[in-house]
Amino acid sequence: MAAPYKVAVIGLGYFSQFHLDAWRDIADTELCGVFDLDEVRTQGIAAEYRTKAFRSVEDIACEQLDIVDIVAPPPAHKALIETFASDGRVIICQKPFCTSLKEAEAVAALAKERGCTLIIHENFRFQPWYREIKSVLESGKLGHVYQARFALRPGDGRGEDAYLSRQPAFRAMERLLIHETGVHFVDLFQFLFGDIQSVYADIEKLNPVLAGEDSGVMLMQHTTGTRTMLDGNRLLDHAAENTRHTMGEMEIEAENGTLRLDGFGKITMRKFGELNWSELPVSEPIDDTRFGGGCVETLNRHVVAALNGTTKFENTAAEYLSVIRVTDAAYISAETATKQTL
Repeated sequence: MAAPYKVAVIGLGYFSQFHLDAWRDIADTELCGVFDLDEVRTQGIAAEYRTKAFRSVEDIACEQLDIVDIVAPPPAHKALIETFASDGRVIICQKPFCTSLKEAEAVAALAKERGCTLIIHENFRFQPWYREIKSVLESGKLGHVYQARFALRPGDGRGEDAYLSRQPAFRAMERLLIHETGVHFVDLFQFLFGDIQSVYADIEKLNPVLAGEDSGVMLMQHTTGTRTMLDGNRLLDHAAENTRHTMGEMEIEAENGTLRLDGFGKITMRKFGELNWSELPVSEPIDDTRFGGGCVETLNRHVVAALNGTTKFENTAAEYLSVIRVTDAAYISAETATKQTL
């Protein structure tokens, strides 16, 4: 397999624009075509990105593709991966991954059996500020991390028309805050602080037009001794020109000091015992015009680099199963008001 890598994108809902823009801008890839169940949408997007409009899944299966990028919703994941999983191919699959842990385990096993690399599209860990925070943690500058908290405050869930203009499917999701959004932070917290060994959750629905919860907290204990909290409320906002840029604010409290991330993607640190905060530069480029500082393109470039053999794949399906286990345990915790051990 050699560049340019041939790519097809399946599923052309709201978020697919970020995938398509990324593939278009990566020189080592060629966007060979797109497909959605909505034929009019498929034709329109194919024209916009000057690529082929596939007529069906069977039509795509006839192509010699290196990467299949699945942006379709969870009920479609199993059948699509069964169709496209083959030796040497990379499949990228959006989250939430599959419809249940059991299904996800079976799909991950199938991909491994066929020699296919199955990556879950968890892009928060590829946001430039989190790559920088990871570097700071690995440097040992902060020492042991005692606790970390992310306050999720996108401010997009108010009123009778909540989510209608962007992601209307959110309204009908019986599990929203944790299942759709919280998974980002479960994966992120494990990326930054190590495996999660227990979780306690308390959730509620504030906007009555929604089927699922839009507010709540998750308290997680990591095997490294760090405790993390996701404090989420989709009706509240935070100080930011674009509240979807970071989606909220983070604070990490550690042995040697405290680190903060604000809504502009700025990272500051205060050493223990000192009064002043200093800004830490972010070494990776930040694209303020795209979602999450350009994290979708960063993820896709990571996949290309792994195909080239210059880095190791992150977030394989087998690794991602732990994220599903934690989120499932969080709902059990919320239903039973008990701490769940994994």
